[in-house]
Amino acid sequence: MAKLFRKAKQNRIFQDVVEQIQDVILDGKVKPGEKLPSERELGEMLGTSRGTLREALRILEQKGLIEIRLGVNGGAIVKETTFEQMSETLALLIRSQSVSLEHLSEFRQGVEGMVASLAAERATDDDIVELNELMTRVESFYHKGIDQWDNFVRADEKIHMALAKISRNPLYRFVVETIHDNIHRYYDKFLSGGSTELEDNYRDLVDIVNAVSNRRVNEAGSLAREHVRRFNRHMDNKKK
Repeated sequence: MAKLFRKAKQNRIFQDVVEQIQDVILDGKVKPGEKLPSERELGEMLGTSRGTLREALRILEQKGLIEIRLGVNGGAIVKETTFEQMSETLALLIRSQSVSLEHLSEFRQGVEGMVASLAAERATDDDIVELNELMTRVESFYHKGIDQWDNFVRADEKIHMALAKISRNPLYRFVVETIHDNIHRYYDKFLSGGSTELEDNYRDLVDIVNAVSNRRVNEAGSLAREHVRRFNRHMDNKKK
């Protein structure tokens, strides 16, 4: 274990300690469930004080890479890295509205455009059946009018999440689900929920699902990107 670490750089000792331990974990040199060396041993390997080391371990615990257990059999235990840990950070960033509308829109255009293209390329017959069933639900809320806006938006989200699942890429699925689980504060603040938004959203979804169902890869991506741009314009207009 001693060969895994070197003396930390004194001019950036805290950052170097965090990065060294993090790299050892992410490189799989210490497996989930295994214990890091004791504070005394780590301190000697890294050439750092116990105080600096403890603070570094707290940072790693906040990142979800280790769990610090107390007691005789305690210590810093390496945790399994999961999508849920990463999701929490992205979710907090979105819910806090720390990201501007423009930056969120730019990010979503890239992600959701690619997701729609991949879905059109990879959709099975069963996937298309599921998409059209979800679209039937969206349509029912649309025809009931603006009073069903909240239910319409929730059904809309199911379409986006289904497309991410159909993309067969777990990273895209994780990002899309995290965005749509947490984006409501932007909608509540910047969308009026009027008939124009309802009509535009419905028509966009009809076109996107139709393009995916007919395996029109480039068209599906373009439609999804334009859908995000259109709704950013709606929100940007209300912001002004």
